Amino acid sequence: MATEQMAEFQQPARSLDAIDRAILRLLQEDGRASIRSVADRVHVSRANAYARINRLIDDGIIRGFAARVDHERAGQGASAYITLKIVQNSWRTVREQLLTLPGVAHIALVSGDFDVLMLVHTADNRTLRELVLTRIQAIPEVLSSRTLLVFEETDLVVDDYCVPTGNTPPAAAAAGPESRGISRRPAAPPGAAPQGDSR
Repeated sequence: MATEQMAEFQQPARSLDAIDRAILRLLQEDGRASIRSVADRVHVSRANAYARINRLIDDGIIRGFAARVDHERAGQGASAYITLKIVQNSWRTVREQLLTLPGVAHIALVSGDFDVLMLVHTADNRTLRELVLTRIQAIPEVLSSRTLLVFEETDLVVDDYCVPTGNTPPAAAAAGPESRGISRRPAAPPGAAPQGDSR
């Protein structure tokens, strides 16, 4: 795929400190965690945790909060990774069509032997077959596809976002509310989520 097709995904990365990364890990584990519990576990004030979470949202690092679904229990008994080879410079067109398909959980433009990798969940193998043969392969820009059935899957939380340990970690102390000019008075009632946060 042409380099310019991936340029739209490249945004300047903001530097994250140990506390930011710890907050990210906690919210990945439990998107409904309260401000109080997050603050306690990363050793900062609730005002500091509140401000950090809002900043992570505003910067686009946290894109949203979602439930982790057991797809089989939710009636989607067949899951598969599907690889596609597509016509050169057709990524945007193909992506828009793939986004309209039922059961699509993830789509990525990749390098290597194929161009697109997607994860889909369907009710059963028959539904999966129909999706591939009648919907995906019907897209004019799709040259070929390959379907890899998922037998078992496990959701993971990225280990890079480790929670600081110890009573008062240096990173936490350096990023504490006093050093940032933030009052220890909570920015929201105990257990309240950041404004605009649906948790």
